[in-house]
Amino acid sequence: MKISTRGRYGLRLLIDVAQNRGDSPVTLREIAERQNISEPYLEQVAIALRRAGYIRSVKGAGGGYLCALPAADVRVGDVLRLLEGDMSVVDAPIPGADESPYRATLREALYEPLDRTIAEVLDRKTLADLLYGSSAGYGDYCI
Repeated sequence: MKISTRGRYGLRLLIDVAQNRGDSPVTLREIAERQNISEPYLEQVAIALRRAGYIRSVKGAGGGYLCALPAADVRVGDVLRLLEGDMSVVDAPIPGADESPYRATLREALYEPLDRTIAEVLDRKTLADLLYGSSAGYGDYCI
């Protein structure tokens, strides 16, 4: 499993909006500049996050994006599944197709446990964990 730029940028967008939140919305231009991300690409990611209810948009002068949920309620696994789709390390067997004993053994003994472990880690982490984690460099001055 490799997390694409879409997933990585989506998490950075959420962290940026949450960290820089206040009474006024954060614009994509500000986020793009701070994160060194293409604004048009960031806009595509923001649309998906808005539709899923993670951020909300404010129209007009002074508009931008605000968090729509508390950071503690945003699970990293949910965000990545939204932006990445299937997070499995290998493709599932084709339904009805014969699976060799070797493939079945690898799937059952290695791939499925690995998928479960990855999902458990991603689902335990929230946006609040990313914001408050001292190793992330955000310390106490976040949300």
